[in-house]
Amino acid sequence: MFITKITLALAATGICLAAGDAKAGQTVYNSACRSCHGADGTPNANVAKMMKVEMRHLGDPAVQALTDAQWKSAIVEGIGKMKPVKSINAKQVDDSIAFSRTLKK
Repeated sequence: MFITKITLALAATGICLAAGDAKAGQTVYNSACRSCHGADGTPNANVAKMMKVEMRHLGDPAVQALTDAQWKSAIVEGIGKMKPVKSINAKQVDDSIAFSRTLKK
């Protein structure tokens, strides 16, 4: 009962308990994501211009509102003009999501 109340309280406050390790995720992010999404989640303007897309900051509330499953799908399957990231394994995907969650604005 107590654990259920804590879980509901965390969910109500918007705190996300990601499955991955944010510290390990920073290393993954830096090698697989940073060139397009920037060190702090700020999109690389040159990449956005080249791809003719509008990229949002990864800390944007709308981006942060996506579920971990939605983030995972975007990374593993690609989304829009973003191609799937094939250079990282499932654990690294979870870790990179956990790190990306730290980029909230």
